[in-house]
Amino acid sequence: MQNKLVHYILGIADSNLILGQRLGELCGHGPNLETDIALTNISLDLFGQVRSYYQYAASVLGNEATEDTLAFLRLEREYRTAILCQQPNTDFAWVIVRQFLFDAYHLLLVESLVNSSDETLSAIAQKAVKEVRYHRRFSSDWLMRLGDGTEESHRRVQEALNNLYIHADALFGMDDHDNAVAAAGAGVDLSLLKKEYFAQIHADIQKATLTIPEVHYFQKGGKDGVHSEYMGFILTEMQYMQRTYPNMTW
Repeated sequence: MQNKLVHYILGIADSNLILGQRLGELCGHGPNLETDIALTNISLDLFGQVRSYYQYAASVLGNEATEDTLAFLRLEREYRTAILCQQPNTDFAWVIVRQFLFDAYHLLLVESLVNSSDETLSAIAQKAVKEVRYHRRFSSDWLMRLGDGTEESHRRVQEALNNLYIHADALFGMDDHDNAVAAAGAGVDLSLLKKEYFAQIHADIQKATLTIPEVHYFQKGGKDGVHSEYMGFILTEMQYMQRTYPNMTW
């Protein structure tokens, strides 16, 4: 059960890690100072949560594992990162839509994880809830401003939504290990959250005067280790220091 628990934790933490990395790329490049700082702070929130998850996973895993080895020294196929979080910072509209789609899922997840029978996971979720509620409010507010703003902002955010919406369903992917942890009461059965998720994001999309994309097939993968073409480039940059200077310390 310990290996299944580690597998489950990585399924949450890895998405936070890669999305935090993506947001970190924007530092100094926001459309204005306030928004630039907000995106940077969201990135820091995600990294803070990641540290808690990885520290717990490392303690369960043993074998001299640490938060750093889990973050920096795994191979691409060993990460359980949602493909949505890997998507590039094409423009501000893409950043906001990507964040919006993830935040709506993330808030439902941590609100449910608070009730975990695993005291450590419950404690991490309790600390994260307030942060994620802010993230959810920030991204949905910006979705409204862009969607119901100028003709140009509306066009750009609709284009971003059309391209990113296909990755939303994969956020709820679960395998046998995830199901076992959820059945034991330590994890969350994501299938129970999916209906509420789509109801929430559809309401916000329509409120932003945007059109819900018509999707015939949602993109799969990510949490099963099968990633987008962007993942390798993200890891190359993120892992550079640890792989160039093994066992480095500050």
